[in-house]
Formats: sequence, structure tokens, C-alpha cells
Amino acid sequence: MQTPKRWALMLAAGRGTRFHSRQAKVLHPLCGRPMAAHLLDRLPGLGVEASLVVVGYQAEEVERRLAGEDRRFVLQREQLGTGHAVLTARRELEPLTGSLLVVYGDTPLVRTETLRRLLETREREQAAAVLLTCEPDDPTGYGRILRDESGHLADIVEEKDATPEQKRIREVNPGLYCFHLERLLPALDELNNHNQQGEYYLTDLPRILRRRGETVLALPTDDPGELRGINDRLQLAEAEGEMRRQLARHWMSEGVTMLEPESVLIDAGVRIGPDTTLYPGVILEGETSIGRECEIRAHSHLSGAVLGDGVLVDHSSVIRDSRVESGSTVGPFAHLRQQTEVGPNCRVGNFVEVKKSRLAEGVKAGHLTYLGD
Repeated sequence: MQTPKRWALMLAAGRGTRFHSRQAKVLHPLCGRPMAAHLLDRLPGLGVEASLVVVGYQAEEVERRLAGEDRRFVLQREQLGTGHAVLTARRELEPLTGSLLVVYGDTPLVRTETLRRLLETREREQAAAVLLTCEPDDPTGYGRILRDESGHLADIVEEKDATPEQKRIREVNPGLYCFHLERLLPALDELNNHNQQGEYYLTDLPRILRRRGETVLALPTDDPGELRGINDRLQLAEAEGEMRRQLARHWMSEGVTMLEPESVLIDAGVRIGPDTTLYPGVILEGETSIGRECEIRAHSHLSGAVLGDGVLVDHSSVIRDSRVESGSTVGPFAHLRQQTEVGPNCRVGNFVEVKKSRLAEGVKAGHLTYLGD
């Protein structure tokens, strides 16, 4: 059987009032990238042909920061609920067929494997919809999953509309769905805002589809943490810590030595060659690329740096948007400013500051030297 086409719809229109910020929530940086970019970047690896991103607050800036060849943007002028966001994208969805993955711009920790399982379950079972569920320690704020006597999904009730008994239910809906597009679109006609908030709930769609005789499945997951949304700066800091731990584990599995992994900060865009050693307190930001068998000693800070093989960056050195060729040494306490190029086998010594210069092979820049304009 031919695999259905796959599409994604990301909801990213909200401001995020609990951030107390003028910046849209989905643009807040997480490991050096906008929060929403992490999940968007993973979708093509799932066979998703294109992603529709629903934008609202700071729409132009969100589009600029999240732009990509496989992405299109839909403006939600008024934020009237998650169901309204899907209705806003209806015109763009109508020509499409296959599976529609619905995700949120503030859930960057969800694993690729989890989304793949969601897509594959819908396609294998030929269901109209499949939604992920989990049982967090504290279900406050989430819609509760209601099951019938046979244990099948019966309904989802938002916490604001739930009875005291329903609020005691532990299984919740974190809001990630996979729909069969041809069955979803007719069901959108039945969405309404007859609830305490006067909003259009995406959570009403499973009930609507079941009433239409369609199959709707709930897919439990074991890790509630990967599905949590980021709604304030405390949760952003927690997500940052978790993602940085994941990045450290990844690079150590690729042959990088970290003497104190919990103290090393690595952005998502960084690349590191095997047999490189990172000392405590190292910060690697942006699109930094480090070759094989390098040594980055304690408290050095690299941002947008490109290092060849066998480079030594000695203690407390800073390299910004510059290139250091193989076999060279920088520092300790050196500063390479933007657009500096250090050739092979060079030595940039103690307390040297270099700006917009090129050091040829074998050059030694000594103590308290300033080069460039």
C-alpha cells in the first residue's frame, strides 16, 4: 500500500502573555534557535512535504525568523481558539490529501520517534484521527481524556469546562494530533464556540468525528516531559536544561569528550568532530563548527567559529565569527573578533586581540598585541 502524503500544521499565533515580553512566544531562543524552529526542522525527516504555520502576534517577524522552502504561513487575525486556528488554514488544507500532523510552536521537546509513531498509527489503522495522551504528575491546565466502558476514547473535556470528578482524571491531552485530511475537512463545519470561553476548541473534533462514525484513537506515551508546552520563562529554562543535556549526550556518543558535561553549553547548530575535548565552562554558540582532535579549554567562548583539526583554544579565550585553520593555537585569554582568519600552525598568544585580519601559516601573534583596524 502506498504511503499517504504527509503534511503538518503548526499553531504559532499566540503572544505568550506569561512571558511578559514584547517578543512572540515561539521566537524566544532555546539553545540558540527560536523555540518553534526545533520542531519545524524535524518535520521533513518524517516525510512531511510541507508545513503550514499559523501566525498572529508579530506575524511578519515570526515569518521572517521561521522561513523555509518547505513552509507556508497563514495569518490568524483573531485568536479565537485552537479550532479557529485550523479553520483559518482551511483554504490551504482543502487541496491536500493524506495525513495532517497538528503540532504547537511551544512544544520543542517532542521526539521525532513519537511523531513518527503518531503518523504511522493513523495510517496503519486507517483512523480519522489519532491523538497523543500522557499522565503527568500534575494534570492541571490540560484537557482530560474521557474513556468509555470498553476503554476507548469517548471525549476530551477542557479543564475550564470539566466537573470536579473529571478534573481528578490523570490522563490528559497535550494537543498533538494526526488527522486524515479528507475526513477532517467536513468535520470542521460542525465546530462551534458553545463553551465557557466562547472559543473554537480543536479538542471538539474527536467527538465530532466519532459522531460521524469515524475511528478516533488515543495513543498513550510514557514521557509526559517531551510533550509539555512552554508557557513561561521557568518552563523555558527547564526545557533549555533538558535540550542541552540531550545535545551533550549526543556529542559524547559521537566521540566528543566532556570533562564536566553539565557545565558545557552547546547550541543546537553546533558541529563537533570526534576526539575533541571540551573542558568545564565552555560555551559553543550559533553555527560553530569544530574539527577533529581539538581541545577547547576551560571557560572559552566560541560563537560562529570555524575550527580545523587539531586546534587548541586555551583557557578563557573568545572567538566570534572567525576561522582558525588546523594545527593552530589560540590563547589563553585571547580574543578573535569578527572576520578574523588564522592560518595553519599559527600561534595567537596571551591577551591578544585580533580583528578583521588574516594570519598566514606559521605566524605568531605575541603578548598584548592588537591587529587589524
